[in-house]
Amino acid sequence: MLETLHTTLAFIVAIALLIAVHEFGHFIVARKLGIKVEKFSIGFGPSLISWWSRDREVQYVIAAIPLGGYVKMLGETPSEQGDDAKQQLSDEERARAFDVQPPWKRASVAVAGPLFNFFFAILAYMSIGWIGQMVMPPVIGSIAPASIAEQSGLLEGDIIRSLNGSPVHSWVQVEEKMKQVAGDNAEIEVDRNGALVPLDFYLPSPEQDALLINVSESALGIFPGVKVVVDSVAAGSAAQQGGVLSGDQILQAQGEPVTNIRDLIGIIRQKSGEPLSLQVQRNETFLNLTVIPAVDESGFGRIGVRLASSPIVDPVLYRMGVVEGLFFGFERTWQMTTMTIEVLGKMVTSAISPENLGGPIAIAQLAGKTAELGLISFMSFLALISVNLAVLNLLPVPVLDGGHLAYIALEKVRGKPLSQTTMERTQVIGIGLIVVLMLFAFYNDLLRLFRG
Repeated sequence: MLETLHTTLAFIVAIALLIAVHEFGHFIVARKLGIKVEKFSIGFGPSLISWWSRDREVQYVIAAIPLGGYVKMLGETPSEQGDDAKQQLSDEERARAFDVQPPWKRASVAVAGPLFNFFFAILAYMSIGWIGQMVMPPVIGSIAPASIAEQSGLLEGDIIRSLNGSPVHSWVQVEEKMKQVAGDNAEIEVDRNGALVPLDFYLPSPEQDALLINVSESALGIFPGVKVVVDSVAAGSAAQQGGVLSGDQILQAQGEPVTNIRDLIGIIRQKSGEPLSLQVQRNETFLNLTVIPAVDESGFGRIGVRLASSPIVDPVLYRMGVVEGLFFGFERTWQMTTMTIEVLGKMVTSAISPENLGGPIAIAQLAGKTAELGLISFMSFLALISVNLAVLNLLPVPVLDGGHLAYIALEKVRGKPLSQTTMERTQVIGIGLIVVLMLFAFYNDLLRLFRG
């Protein structure tokens, strides 16, 4: 119950903040350009709280459904743009109506929302760089046999210092740069016992899309310094019968190095009812054990242990200087923007399954998890969602900001605005597309939720 409440609260805070940033962009630019704003709403549906601006012109609203928001400007909707509607306005109001403004003003208002989301992401990433974050050092913990890493001369214990001339400070940075290098040559510099050693290799493109896997592990064959430890052993389980004890560090399974819990579970699942060889370290002693996994109701193997992982090397605080943090804000926002566009493009072409699309439940779960991990993780989440919100709103879909920009571009080409009927019909189509997309994302959320 408390976890659900925490997740819900984190979701509401995240969505309300990012929507407020987006709508404030539209609001402040419209006001500065002299356009009359009638309402500023965070959320949809019934009003929970409302108040008026000092000049009694703008009504501010916090509504019951925190899944969006809007800025209502005079003359913005097609129904307000006909001659009959304009005759009911005073000369001053007609001059301040949105639809009578020159194209550059209307375009400025439309693009302001996404731009403010980009600005928010830049500031968030800058702050993360300056505050600092705990990172796993880029220490190679193990190397897959016969892998490109082994053939290239990389060794366990090497500390990766740079990749293609770009310095790296954490294992996350290594993985991000490996995704960029996939399908090309790579020059890597490692710290080996205090001496810098340059190495180079060709990293082929992985079979799966690089965005969906850990390239450093799957394609190159290097793994971070992580140890997998038995947290507890169930009474009467296959593990207990095989001699596994709580506190054992599992080094190998079927002769393969154990570098993470996911792969170890995969090996165990495949060995249902068959002998499974494990090498474990117990205090200072190395033992070779044989366990026969029991067969569960799905036909997979289980040995009855709870596993935990921890880095061999303690995480360190990585804090950037003023200039480095400044550049990091822009660079990281650009990286997240291009990645978002790339993912959207691959979903459209089916290179990445649309099943990866997440809806409000997925966002809420991420909000809750990152909030639990601390301020820095939650800020990173907010920055990423802010970039996604900006990119999605710039798509040329009617009712989105990109749709308004498309209307203005067509107006410039045609020399006159689209008719009121055309505007209304295309906006209905736009609303329909958005509803279908939201329903599909929500359907994906439910599938993931029930699949566990």
